[in-house]
Amino acid sequence: MACMCFSLHFEQVGDRVGVLRKPDGALHFYVNGVDQGIAASNVPENVYGVIDLYGQAAQATIIDPSDLLSSPEDSSVFIETDELKFHSMHGRNAAVINNGYTAIRTNDAGEFNDAIVMSSRGLRDNELFEVAIEKLVDRWSGSLEAGVTMVKPEDIDFPSTMTDIQFDTWMLSGAAIMQDGATIHNGYALDLDTITIGTRIGMMRCSDGTLHFFRDGVDQGAACTDIPAGVYAVVDLYGLCAQVSITGGSAVRAPDTQVVVTTAADTTEQSSSPSAMKTGTSHRFSSCCGKNVTLKNNNCTASRSQGFSKGIVFSSDPLKYDEVFEVRVDQMSSHWSGSLRIGLSTMAISDTTSPNQVPASADQITCKPTWIVSGSSVLRCGNIIKENYAPALERLQVGARVGIRRCTDGTMHLCLNGEDLGIAASNIPKNVFAVVDLYGEVEAVTISSSALVESFTSLLSLADDMIMSDRIVQDQDQDEDTSLSSGLCFHGNHGKNIMLSDGQRTARRTASYNQGVVVSSLPLPRNKLLEVQVEKQDPQWSGSLQVGVIGFPPDRLSFPGTATAIKKSAIVVQGQSVFVCGTKAKEHYGCDLSTVGCGRRLGVLVDSDSCLHVYIDGNDQGIAAKDVPQPCFALFDVYGQCTQITVVGVEEQCSQSAAGEGREKADLEDVVKEKAVVNRLLAFPSQSYKCEYFNVCGRLKASMGLPDGYFDPQQMLCFCESCHKQRGDDLYHKRGEPPKDYALPYGWCRYVLRPPSKAHALNVAEKWHTAYHGTRLDLVRRILDRGDLLSPSESGSVGSILLPEPHVYTEKSRPENLGGQPIFFSPTLRYAGSTDFCPKHRFMDPRTRKTYQGRVAYQVWVKPGSYKVGAQGQGSPTEDIAQQVDPHFHNSELAWSTKERGSLMLYALLLRVE
Repeated sequence: MACMCFSLHFEQVGDRVGVLRKPDGALHFYVNGVDQGIAASNVPENVYGVIDLYGQAAQATIIDPSDLLSSPEDSSVFIETDELKFHSMHGRNAAVINNGYTAIRTNDAGEFNDAIVMSSRGLRDNELFEVAIEKLVDRWSGSLEAGVTMVKPEDIDFPSTMTDIQFDTWMLSGAAIMQDGATIHNGYALDLDTITIGTRIGMMRCSDGTLHFFRDGVDQGAACTDIPAGVYAVVDLYGLCAQVSITGGSAVRAPDTQVVVTTAADTTEQSSSPSAMKTGTSHRFSSCCGKNVTLKNNNCTASRSQGFSKGIVFSSDPLKYDEVFEVRVDQMSSHWSGSLRIGLSTMAISDTTSPNQVPASADQITCKPTWIVSGSSVLRCGNIIKENYAPALERLQVGARVGIRRCTDGTMHLCLNGEDLGIAASNIPKNVFAVVDLYGEVEAVTISSSALVESFTSLLSLADDMIMSDRIVQDQDQDEDTSLSSGLCFHGNHGKNIMLSDGQRTARRTASYNQGVVVSSLPLPRNKLLEVQVEKQDPQWSGSLQVGVIGFPPDRLSFPGTATAIKKSAIVVQGQSVFVCGTKAKEHYGCDLSTVGCGRRLGVLVDSDSCLHVYIDGNDQGIAAKDVPQPCFALFDVYGQCTQITVVGVEEQCSQSAAGEGREKADLEDVVKEKAVVNRLLAFPSQSYKCEYFNVCGRLKASMGLPDGYFDPQQMLCFCESCHKQRGDDLYHKRGEPPKDYALPYGWCRYVLRPPSKAHALNVAEKWHTAYHGTRLDLVRRILDRGDLLSPSESGSVGSILLPEPHVYTEKSRPENLGGQPIFFSPTLRYAGSTDFCPKHRFMDPRTRKTYQGRVAYQVWVKPGSYKVGAQGQGSPTEDIAQQVDPHFHNSELAWSTKERGSLMLYALLLRVE
């Protein structure tokens, strides 16, 4: 089994690269201790090691291999430690000592900040990172700050304090929870300003996405939600705190471990019995398993003792309807390729079944119908029946949870870290066993699910509870509707330039351009859209209406000049920016509110997940902010050009997740026999249901089978003629430093990708230019997996496999006119989206059965100065320059090209149907 290869173009700070000539003359390269295989043979004796500090690599240090050898017998394999330590990169006044376990502020008597330290690697789910306070300095105020961040240590230009980071960072400062530098919650159970020497402070990102802090081993409760996986722990040695050390308590805790939560009123440890915590008994593995499998922990843990295969395990009992059989990855080995495989089998299994009947790998189970998810493909009896079903399982890490479920409709679903990835296969019979193959990298797993064992009495009790709950909710909804409809007005306390009329439903600014903040008289219920209409404007001013919410009653609020100046529990959308407690937290959000004119409607809604949405003329602009406090009050700032607004109504709206579920159910009812691809439609924003073009593009995207993990589900926008006209967007914009014109993707639908962490660090959204790259439908997944565009030779659009392989040059030895084919892109889709670059593909809409021609392209960020600007025809098989392609751009500036890797960054996938 060959080891996985590694490209030196992707090395990072801290990676170890080695080279070894073996006695047989074979040359091997090692990356982080892993042998990459034979690179060359017949290498002569007495050769010297060579290192070229080229490009991004600016410094390297020779390490002593004797400290890393695994054994005298095998000196070719290195051992890589996985212990949690402090990272070698840190703030200016910090130092890491004691072999990475202790961090100090070096000039603690002279300076109180610039001492940020981070964990040596990202935290796993349910892994506690804990430090003990060892030194305090009395001369300063404030103390240690702790939290997590998605930004890698090598990507951070360490600020004086971590709360200055304005992206992907969650910190506890005193008793305040801060996200991206802005306070989102005060009064947390743990106050870091009260710590003393010997106090232990820990942080944990739980498998449900919540962030918990610990004091002396006691959980203080959830501080934040929706924390992404792989965050780094952060400790800011600020103020009083001058020295900490990592404790032995830092470790992974089982997801179902009962933790103790203390409050000021109750510091007694509380525990729950297993019967109270689970709905059934724990699953277990059958004693019939692969030859290399060792079962322990009452058959709840399975490990592969040797080799890369013969690691199949089965569930001890057939799965019931809608029962999830889930395992957690406990141990992995980088010596192998491939990863865990999981599925369902009709193979009759019992503890007495002979192990000789179990094949070496799951894809070899062909004696009975068996469905397996392997990588990103679904197999039936070893044959691929679906490709690109899910994110590749080769990307699993320790702590990841993978489950399989057989639903009542006879479909098989894969669950990854608790998220249902949709239908993998259909027509699954009854009485199937779960099958897990410990293959390749994955060497050990533990069952993390429980069997469904509910008595008839408990089911009746549950049904009664649900009926009673529904009645209570209905009564509450009726009360809310009645109270809200009777109180559709603004609060009597408002900005000093506001005059209310029409039963306090109309707010008019009587002077100046500011002091026009108004707030709803009643709290805003969940999933209720409160809308106002712009009735008058004054063109002598700039700016316009601002909208948002505040998390406290407005009775005693002393209103500032503008809503963005409210520092206490306020979320305000101004233009295209989102402000949280007066600090800008997000840019390029939705439609620019400053362009909203008379007669148009603006509204705010808080969904059931506590996310704030802004609506323009009934169209959801996506999530503006999360973790909105409850209760909250709708806020409108009659600012700048906007001088008068009137409340127009309150509407019941579905949250995006609820809307997506309803849409999926409708699809199943209308098209019962369709493929699973229709059932895996994304949860579109509410505007999509009013735009059939966007719906068709969504079904085209679903038919491509692209993993949802690549996309930001809140950043989808239609640029068809009607949507574009409704928003009133300009066709051309400027972006980058220096500014460069680009055209909006008019006539296309855009699906924004999740940005890499370096996108924030490089501020590409502000500093880089915008361009478009047309491609073929079959190349979309390759580009997503690679994270970069393909050159013509890589995409197979030029050349032939019958031609001899070209000569291989290094980056420095390649002649300017030889090799290294450029990648072409353009500032307008009228050129990049033409059929020369975007060939049409036939697509049949599974809902309407209509046939369309679909095209695909990518919107990219381009590093200024890294590309050349050329005339139309470059990179195109045709060179018709008789007429101007885009009226805004001369034909001589349509074709941009670059040979520089790393100068492009994918921003969004674009789709067009005709």
